[in-house]
Amino acid sequence: MNAIAHRVVAHGRVQGVGYRDAAVQAAFEHGIAGWVRNRTDGTVEMFVQGTPEAVERFLHWCRRGPPLARVTDVLTTPAAVAPALRAFEWRPTA
Repeated sequence: MNAIAHRVVAHGRVQGVGYRDAAVQAAFEHGIAGWVRNRTDGTVEMFVQGTPEAVERFLHWCRRGPPLARVTDVLTTPAAVAPALRAFEWRPTA
């Protein structure tokens, strides 16, 4: 698989609106591996990896989020692929 990876931080009204749970479902639907967690600064942080096409589709979803979210910005930074990651998981707040 020709995989790419990104660290993603979503800003706005993204906590307390089901963003993490919806991200896990969206990642499954898009074939993305990685993780999602709330951060104490009110953002949601993710590590995502998959094919370039799958990652782009997932990032598009991140910019909208679930219906109750109000995403104001999504920052992405390229990252090294983590070959051991095979699924997408919800992690505790950091």
